[in-house]
Amino acid sequence: MLRRAVVISDFQEGDREMGAMPPVAFFRDDWLAGRRGKPPHTIGQRTDVGVDGGYIERLPLAMLRGGLVDCAEIWTHWRGERPPCDWVESSPFLTRRAFRMNGPEAPFDSNDMLSHIDAFGPPAILCVWGLGVSERIMAACADSYKIYNSIDAPALRIPHEVSRHFDLVLTGAEWQSEAVRARHPDMQTAVMPIGPEFASPSTFRPLDCAKNYDVIYVAAAQAYKRHDILFDALDRLPRSLTTICVCGYGELTDSLCHRAAELGINVDFIAPPGVPISEVNRLMNQARMGVVCGIDDGAPAILTEYMLAGIPVLANSQLSCGLQYITAKTGSVASAANFHEGILDVLARLEDFTPREIVMANWTWPHSLETICDLMNISKPDLISR
Repeated sequence: MLRRAVVISDFQEGDREMGAMPPVAFFRDDWLAGRRGKPPHTIGQRTDVGVDGGYIERLPLAMLRGGLVDCAEIWTHWRGERPPCDWVESSPFLTRRAFRMNGPEAPFDSNDMLSHIDAFGPPAILCVWGLGVSERIMAACADSYKIYNSIDAPALRIPHEVSRHFDLVLTGAEWQSEAVRARHPDMQTAVMPIGPEFASPSTFRPLDCAKNYDVIYVAAAQAYKRHDILFDALDRLPRSLTTICVCGYGELTDSLCHRAAELGINVDFIAPPGVPISEVNRLMNQARMGVVCGIDDGAPAILTEYMLAGIPVLANSQLSCGLQYITAKTGSVASAANFHEGILDVLARLEDFTPREIVMANWTWPHSLETICDLMNISKPDLISR
């Protein structure tokens, strides 16, 4: 039997008008006939699989590379009547599927998704991120090993009737694990956020680039990323300091640009939809240090991505999740009030940091995949050729 890993992201795209939702049986024949894409299938040899790309892709690719599964897919949600057929994105070993949503309310329900599960069976491993899916979908995957990670700061962004179905909840900090156990005393938890833990040294790596920027901030143009803390710090520093903000998504780019111009600080912007991951890596290499300014934020993947690119990180000392990745050799922390001093301190001590070496020794995907195997009580994969 084909063993499949499926990651359900809370990402949505498509039209806002959803219309009336047909019953589950309406979609089943289209899936079985291949009109909505290929059925689940094994793709290539696992030794050829590169664990690359963004944080959504890296865990299923790691499971495929490690031999836990024969097939890996990412499922997202579609607002509208005509979702696209499946397609391959950053990796030829990873299939992405979009499913028509029943409605906009989270956790998301989908007769389309249920019909696919009915047609092909549930995955062996089901990973659900963020705002989650309905209890109907969880019940249809009763035989799956089910993993949840909220991605952002709240430990559980899903209601009790959904969260009770999970076998394992990955958290970003111990306080989150405590919050999970307060709701589900017998739930297995692990402080292992998928973003920074499943780091990819082949995706993010040092390059021989000129250092055109002192500071880089790769973060969505959204309020919780707290660009204002960075801008206030830059306003207290010499105008010769150069910064670049890279925004892959978010609605605040115009206001951020306006605020930077108003302050007269030296900031370049890359607006949504951003740039390819390879270009993000190149921009990191053009900077001397990276920053993470948020407070009410999950453990952002960018923490170890900066580090793998060879640059130290200054994080907000009030960051809710992820401060465990800031060590004496990977970076420093500073309060919002003292963020300007933190920037100067890191820039003055660049030779003190060895961030890539620390990540390579602790948080790349092979380490985390072995931990996942321990948690699932299955044999560890052979990862000699990492």
